[in-house]
Amino acid sequence: MPSLLPPPLRLGVHGSARPASRIVAAAGHAHTPVEYVPYEVAAPFDPLRAGRMDIMIVKYDPLEPDITLSAPVGFDGRAVLVGAHHPLAGRDTVSIEEVAAYEGFACPGDFPPHVWDLVVPPRTPQGRTIRRVHSMTTLTALADLLRSTSAVHVSFQSLEAVVPPDIAVVPVHDLPPSPVAFAWLRGGDGPPEHVRRFVADAERAAGQPTDQTAGQTAHLAANQAATQGAHQAVER
Repeated sequence: MPSLLPPPLRLGVHGSARPASRIVAAAGHAHTPVEYVPYEVAAPFDPLRAGRMDIMIVKYDPLEPDITLSAPVGFDGRAVLVGAHHPLAGRDTVSIEEVAAYEGFACPGDFPPHVWDLVVPPRTPQGRTIRRVHSMTTLTALADLLRSTSAVHVSFQSLEAVVPPDIAVVPVHDLPPSPVAFAWLRGGDGPPEHVRRFVADAERAAGQPTDQTAGQTAHLAANQAATQGAHQAVER
């Protein structure tokens, strides 16, 4: 007899699968079989376009013509990654103005440049330039460079779950958290039915206000406006 169970949900993740697993649980799908499919920032959409995943986790809107997004299903706080020897490593939090004193990472490969400008802003709110000079390839190469230099990487707090113990993940208190959404290929019938149900459940779960999300949702419109503004600047 053919199985009545749906196939596993193939969910693309970069770095840690822990934030994605929390979204899965919050959506009421803790017992849904999920295959977490890794992707690299240098070519983030290749596995999706190759059919190796149904949906993927994204931060901000990539504005790719063949990709569409869900409503936000979570938020990821901002952080800076540094080696354990770094002057910022022992801090509880830091300002992005302090981070600008050190060299950061350039936009990698096929990653959307306007999104990288939101992840690693070219300038701080006070106008200091963030020197984005190092090459970004893999998490392993990133950690190797951080532990051997004074470089920094402006990123997300969720990476604390995957970086080695000699890499510090220090919260950045003056950058707003990033909205987290699902992305999938546009056109046709969209994702399979069991994936569409999961996305709808995750959107509903995220729409229920909590103490954590109440303050974060205020940042969402600003983040979306910044994404559109950055894209328009690229077009000019």
